[in-house]
Amino acid sequence: MLTLLLVFIWLLAFFSAGHALLTKRDPRAALGWIVACIALPGFGALFYWMFGVNRIRTRARELQEQGQGMHWLNVDASPSSRDLRRFPDTPTSHALIQLSDAVTRRPLICGNSVKVLYNGEQAYPAMLEAIRNAKEMVLLCSYIFKADCTGELFVKELAAATKRGVDVRVLIDAFGQYYALAKVRHLLKREKIPFAIFMPPSLARSLYLNMRNHRKLLVVDNDISFTGGMNICDKHLAEIKNNPRRAIDLHFRLEGPISNQLRDAFLEDWHFATDEKRKPRNWPIPQVSGNACCRGISAGPNEQHEKLNWILIGALTCATSYIRIMTPYFIPTRAQLAAISAAALRGVKVDILLPEQNNLPYMSWATNAFLFELLEHNVNIYYQPPPFVHSKLLLIDDEYALVGSANLDPRSLRLNFEFNVEIFDTETITELGDHFDQSRARSRQVSLAEIDQRSLPLRLRDSFCKLFTPYL
Repeated sequence: MLTLLLVFIWLLAFFSAGHALLTKRDPRAALGWIVACIALPGFGALFYWMFGVNRIRTRARELQEQGQGMHWLNVDASPSSRDLRRFPDTPTSHALIQLSDAVTRRPLICGNSVKVLYNGEQAYPAMLEAIRNAKEMVLLCSYIFKADCTGELFVKELAAATKRGVDVRVLIDAFGQYYALAKVRHLLKREKIPFAIFMPPSLARSLYLNMRNHRKLLVVDNDISFTGGMNICDKHLAEIKNNPRRAIDLHFRLEGPISNQLRDAFLEDWHFATDEKRKPRNWPIPQVSGNACCRGISAGPNEQHEKLNWILIGALTCATSYIRIMTPYFIPTRAQLAAISAAALRGVKVDILLPEQNNLPYMSWATNAFLFELLEHNVNIYYQPPPFVHSKLLLIDDEYALVGSANLDPRSLRLNFEFNVEIFDTETITELGDHFDQSRARSRQVSLAEIDQRSLPLRLRDSFCKLFTPYL
């Protein structure tokens, strides 16, 4: 009996190692799991099948396919002839549009208006007003939704909308809810607001604590929508000076047909979390509201490709004059480092703004280990002064902006469920460019000498953190 058990354990170990060899795209991940399966027979295979196999992609694609052919599902669609005539007509824009057409599931849509909202002082009142005026639908997804003063204001308006008969749905990430001791789900349940938890830990389904829904979406009446970097909590009220954890951030109010795409992204996640079957529905048709051409980009472990990474590298390659990057967490891949350095070497002005004070110190330590490679190639790197700057922004020349929830790190680009928006709109990009330049003027430039002169203990600390960058 013992012999049969040992034979089974070793067969399982070799089978699991072979599965990792054939299915893992990253050779480092494949090698790690192969070593674990063989070195820890039985336990290694068990951990591999619990944590190393991406069943999310299969399940999510099945749920997506439930909606294929339904007119309300705005994926795999072609842009309208009206939109094609309004697309920006420059070589850079053509290249970026062609790339995104190839790797995303949604078309570029024109006729939108974009309003930039700075910090919670501007974003939260606009979001609450939209919920207060909702007549048919409120869809809200937030990675962190705290039961603090800000959270209670949102619960109050959501409860009022529910009582008015509005179709209200709230989606909360299972991991993100633990950022607060008081759980907002208790308030939602008390007020009878429909909500769901995205991927709660469960042995029956999965233990994917690594894969989080990091999206920030609010869609109201299929016409007004919000997305960006802000969660729902007091932390983003940047004018409260006595709040040691306050953070500066950007959010965006979108109006027009782009709201369809935010709605679809939410509903994909909602059906994923609840196992509800999709049903056709006659959604209100958003009205043309402005001149911005926008595209929503869903990214995550359920997608076929690492599309945000591809779009990012493609955008860096297309730049001819300027690249402006603002991100709270900067842990680039080798391909991204090469693309940024190559752009700088061919004469593109590359500016990167990072926070001098980070809420996750180990992220800054890991970042330090990469900076010398960019500084050697004339990339300009700046530290923004406190408070912590959580803003995420990519600007290419004066033509293109990529905004949303994703940071420039492996977790956002490979593990998290993220939502970003491409924007082609002169007015919006000019405003964002001015905001970037003003932030840079307040920042301190980092020199190669400063990085090179770190003490040996600091270099060892930074290099040690760099080892864990695929999982930070």
